[in-house]
Amino acid sequence: MKRILIIYSSVHGQTQKIATKLAQQLTALDNDVVTADIKAVPALAEFDKIIIGASIRHGKHNPSLYEFIEKHQAVLTDKVSGFFSVSLVARKPEKNTPETNPYMQAFLSKTTWRPQLLRVFGGNLNYQGYNALDRNIIRFIMWLTKGPTDPVTNVEYTDWQKVADFGEQIHRA
Repeated sequence: MKRILIIYSSVHGQTQKIATKLAQQLTALDNDVVTADIKAVPALAEFDKIIIGASIRHGKHNPSLYEFIEKHQAVLTDKVSGFFSVSLVARKPEKNTPETNPYMQAFLSKTTWRPQLLRVFGGNLNYQGYNALDRNIIRFIMWLTKGPTDPVTNVEYTDWQKVADFGEQIHRA
């Protein structure tokens, strides 16, 4: 049995939902799994594997993600580690891999941490769940990228089979 920590940085809840799904799967595979918001993380030394998931908001990962990684990079490097990024741009097949996703590439250019496991997932588009500013910004971005702009749109772009595959990869690592 491995002790696995899944840390998430989530704005509207989809990254947390993915972290919870991974935790359920890994627990069913006889691992001891803890999920934690990046603002309240337990001692990293207690875990064999550490996975971090972060969402994109207005084209960027939360700055606290980079601060956390910088502070804990030595521990993250010494353990089996992984990172997953959640964004609406990952809804597009040509941008849903670590190699083709611009946000994953930006992440990798901003940190020297090199997790063994990388994955990109599509997020959830729920205009009614956003405040007026976010709703208008996201609708504009969707208009630019040929996505849905109807203000009542609520579409989950997360490929749950891809999440399950990542869970298997974490389990085997």
